[in-house]
Amino acid sequence: MNGAGRGRSAGTGTLCVLAASVLWGTTGTAATFAPEVGPLAIGAVAMGIGGLLQALFAARPTLRSVPRLRARRGTVLLGAVSVAVYPLAFYSSMRLAGVAVGTVVSIGTAPLASAVIERAVDRRRLTRRWTLAACLGLLGTASLCVAEASRASDGTGRRSVAGMLLGVGLGLVAAATYALYSWAAHRLITRGTPSRAAMGAVFGLGGLLLVPVLLATGAPLVHSWTGAAVGLYMALVPMFTGYVLFGWGLAHVSASTATTLSLLEPAVAAVLAVLVVGERLPALGWTGVALVIMCLALLTAPTRAGARKRDAVSRPDEAPVPAPAHTAGSGPG
Repeated sequence: MNGAGRGRSAGTGTLCVLAASVLWGTTGTAATFAPEVGPLAIGAVAMGIGGLLQALFAARPTLRSVPRLRARRGTVLLGAVSVAVYPLAFYSSMRLAGVAVGTVVSIGTAPLASAVIERAVDRRRLTRRWTLAACLGLLGTASLCVAEASRASDGTGRRSVAGMLLGVGLGLVAAATYALYSWAAHRLITRGTPSRAAMGAVFGLGGLLLVPVLLATGAPLVHSWTGAAVGLYMALVPMFTGYVLFGWGLAHVSASTATTLSLLEPAVAAVLAVLVVGERLPALGWTGVALVIMCLALLTAPTRAGARKRDAVSRPDEAPVPAPAHTAGSGPG
């Protein structure tokens, strides 16, 4: 492929990943249009139906990979349970702490959780760069929490301090489960399971686990056209279409580039929370958002050693092969 062809291919991949990130960033704001629908129902319909669609989309490669999946059923089950818990915690966090704070805490601390999991399970060494990124991320999250707590305590905010703190705690649960299902899928992929099969199995089983929650809490979704429209939008657009776009993007750009581009998600969520939902973040809150984004950028930026290694193994006239999709720290919000 010539230079112009590679440039067009990379441009297409970049646009796909950016489009996916924008879609993921709309989930919190979309949920606010159905206030009568509880966060458990929103989470169950979004990830439950979206997960079942992922399984349907990957049915053929998943069936071919049944022996591999059965051999690693513990990893598959861990990923599926995490997929089921994640949206319940994520949307509850946004309902209690607000769209901006819930999204930033849930998405912003997930890469840190991923690094801890890899350190504990895979014995990966935590580098000085990771330590600096962790400090930035934790400082940013603390800044957001302090800003929201101050607004709640002086009567200018609409949320209580207890509710905000509970929302932040649920955001940390969402971050941990997001990291767990990303790690589980990545482990399946690196052990020989095709990417579509790994994601189809993990998300399909997670979707099945969410069906009882949807049946128990989802009645308001069908009581109004607005509730039904929000449910369909969440399942079809951010969850299903977003993942398809992200997969297409990874066919044209490296995994590190795609992950960095997906940092647009919390920024989109925060801006929409202010412009559409009417939330207000004080200066300290925006500082926290900036620190979390700096943390993520530092975690996902390629190292010089990695760049030299890629240059050594890639021919001058051949684009580097992207890493498998859905590595830890990538995904929807």
